[in-house]
Amino acid sequence: MRKESPVKKMRKIVAAASAALIAVTALAACGSGSDGSSDSSSASAGKAVTVNEKSAKATSLSDFGTMADLEKAAKEEGALNVIALPHDWSNYGEVIEGFKKKYPEIKVTELNPNASSKEEIDAAKTNKGTDAAPDVFDIGQAVASTSTDNFASYKVQAWDKIPDTVKNKDGKYYADYTGIMSIGWNKDKYGEINSIEDLLDPKFAGTVALNGKPAEAGAAFNGYLMINQLAGGDINNLKPGLDFFKKLKDAGNLTTVDVTDGTIDSGQTGVVMDWTYNQASYQKKLKDKGVNWEYKTFPKAQVVSYYNQAINVNAPHPAAARLWEEYLYTADTQNLWFKGGANPVLLDSMKKEGTVDKDTLKNAITIEGTPVTYTNDDSTRITEWLQNNWDSTIGN
Repeated sequence: MRKESPVKKMRKIVAAASAALIAVTALAACGSGSDGSSDSSSASAGKAVTVNEKSAKATSLSDFGTMADLEKAAKEEGALNVIALPHDWSNYGEVIEGFKKKYPEIKVTELNPNASSKEEIDAAKTNKGTDAAPDVFDIGQAVASTSTDNFASYKVQAWDKIPDTVKNKDGKYYADYTGIMSIGWNKDKYGEINSIEDLLDPKFAGTVALNGKPAEAGAAFNGYLMINQLAGGDINNLKPGLDFFKKLKDAGNLTTVDVTDGTIDSGQTGVVMDWTYNQASYQKKLKDKGVNWEYKTFPKAQVVSYYNQAINVNAPHPAAARLWEEYLYTADTQNLWFKGGANPVLLDSMKKEGTVDKDTLKNAITIEGTPVTYTNDDSTRITEWLQNNWDSTIGN
């Protein structure tokens, strides 16, 4: 399960409402292993690489000429390194396979699918100048907004369709998809959960989990905000959430183990705070094993947050990196994310243009009430507060 970071995958924050289905902000993730993935964690894992300067400096498709010119440059590089993209995270498996099928001349290497947003940046720094560095990032807002020196400016063809509220004006990063924060649990074992106070029941001993640490993982950051809202706080009053997690810890119900498919399958993490698209994935897998995994969102705590795309300023394959971004912002690929339970950033424009998958649209989860939104400055402030208070109160 992939984790994100507001300094580990806080993969997104910034406000933007999507008309019928989802109003969102831009903010991180979690991930399970994907087939053929590998972890490149040190410079020694890669070989020195020389990049094409024209491709590395391209800020839009026009710098290449045409799409055919970009495709040619990417095929000449013949490789693309992605990172932190578990196949069951928002349908990334099908997204990656679609790129491979469309561009078989380009070898896709999947680096550490479990990486947090912070770890994505660390991998780029550690492997700088080698062919083992990630070319692109899928990253939380908190880390994105504080890591722009690591990103190349590039505006995809669909740039004008991306709301201004969820993109960096210079093209350093831009929103791609979002979910709604929710609580999921084994209903067969625990029965109903109607409020967060239910989580203090001894029957949940050692099993209630955030998906990561809230100052390091986007999913955990947003899970914290959901609990904070339900505990009576808001984005300017963060202490109610911390007080509740302290009560959970003192009751012996909070676990800080990393959430994975394995911990969910085994029941080690029987209650998980995570994005709706991840919950849908757990539900589907567990149903096949005879487990009834339930999940719910809360009208008073509709925390929504985009993950963001960015290109490594030192990408070893800069043309392929830009081709990947162009691919992600096509209607076909946006619909793949939509199919996976996420809400793509181009959803509104796709609805207007008639390019949205209508079957998926019929069954999509919608926002109830007013979504919890926040700005980049808010995300930075909240992250710093969590860094200063979470470990000292809850522990590592």
